[in-house]
Amino acid sequence: MKDWNGKRYWIVGASAGLGREVARQISQMGAEVILSARNEDELNALAAELSGKSQVVPMDISSDESVAEAVKAAGHVDGLVFLAGVYWSFGSAAWEPEHAVKMIDINLTGAFRVLGHVVPTMVERDSGHIVFTGSLSGFRGLPKAVGYGASKAGLMSLAETMYADLRKTGVQVQLINPGFVKTRLTDKNDYNMPFLMEPEYAAREFVEHMGTDRFAKNYPTLFSSALRFTQFLPDWIYYRLFG
Repeated sequence: MKDWNGKRYWIVGASAGLGREVARQISQMGAEVILSARNEDELNALAAELSGKSQVVPMDISSDESVAEAVKAAGHVDGLVFLAGVYWSFGSAAWEPEHAVKMIDINLTGAFRVLGHVVPTMVERDSGHIVFTGSLSGFRGLPKAVGYGASKAGLMSLAETMYADLRKTGVQVQLINPGFVKTRLTDKNDYNMPFLMEPEYAAREFVEHMGTDRFAKNYPTLFSSALRFTQFLPDWIYYRLFG
């Protein structure tokens, strides 16, 4: 069981949805939380609700300059939880170039911007905790997931590579892949979302896994197991079912 007391965790993407609830629950566990997102007002409102120590560090993850300034403001961190993300649903036949690029830039490249500052420091001191938020949509190509699915698949691959590189060091790497979580992002969807989770429940599962030594978690269990099974289906069956 992880000892959270006195630890400083940087929550990137803390202003709303799952990130907000994860920050709240980590704070309740005794950690000091550093709250980052673009919306400073929402971050300040969250900080005012927390009983534990917190620091608001506004950051535009699409800007190298903003990230560098935020890293300096955040100072020493024991853990980094990457929850930043944007989402638009569209398919290849109705390509939305601006939205596609934004999803890759924020959901995937944004992680690289932050990690480039944080990982070398953790490796040097042989201590740290990095948590990636993937998605069940990253396991195999899904219709109308141009941009989002690719960004999450890339992030999941990054987490797997870093785990392979660092698993025998003092730097812990974890990957958490939730299914549908009710947020302002999924509110955009006009289709059925099986096993839709409330943010509080999704965050509880998320933080519980952070307290373990295990690498990856996929949830909810039934839905994630079904999607993982599709990885073993031949293409002609998979695309007949999901195409």
